[in-house]
Amino acid sequence: MIAFIDAHRAVYGVEPICRVLPIAPSTYPAHAARRADPKRLPARARRDAALMIEIRRVYEANFCVYGVRKVWRQLSREGIRVARCTVARLMRAMGLQGAVRGKPVRTTISDTAAPCPLDRVNRQFQAPRPNVLWVSDFTYVATWVGFVYVAFVIDAYARRIVGWRVSRTAHASFVLDALEQALHERRPVQGSGLVHHLDRGVQPGFKRSSQQLCAPISAARQRPRPVFSTQASYAACC
Repeated sequence: MIAFIDAHRAVYGVEPICRVLPIAPSTYPAHAARRADPKRLPARARRDAALMIEIRRVYEANFCVYGVRKVWRQLSREGIRVARCTVARLMRAMGLQGAVRGKPVRTTISDTAAPCPLDRVNRQFQAPRPNVLWVSDFTYVATWVGFVYVAFVIDAYARRIVGWRVSRTAHASFVLDALEQALHERRPVQGSGLVHHLDRGVQPGFKRSSQQLCAPISAARQRPRPVFSTQASYAACC
């Protein structure tokens, strides 16, 4: 808000902007005084500024590969007492991140320009009774033998998982397996208005599986199942 006032104060003035925004008129002069005189900053802000210098020094001295844990331990070895959560907060604020071993796993490839089905839920994840709204997603979990993908279907009314599957590879088949398990477990009545909602995706393999009506789901499994690496598109209704 302070940056917005700085950008528009010459046109509208400070007090008219403060009347529109949820901010007291005395707040802006206080921030301006602190920027002019750093000694007037709160104690936490002054300590954060000093810690940021030390964190960046340790981070750059170790080839920019140290993460939160190693930066925190190095600061402790140097006698700088600081909480690990504080180091994590300041590194996040500075955009510093340690090197991660292995290949990063991506389950979402977003494309806002791609067409998507109609959103039948409109962010209203509440249901008056069971088998009215199911929400689905899939993610990956690190195990001792590597990453595995987990797909699950949740009943929005009961807040419980009604179908799930685990796979070593991200194929549309294991998502359909989770949906079929939910259908077998709950056995919704045809034409009851059940909505199966998934978040937006762009790749055809997963779109095909996510937009199936609940009735012909078994027939859909007999078609080829291309690989996908994105989360599902919006909603399918039955």
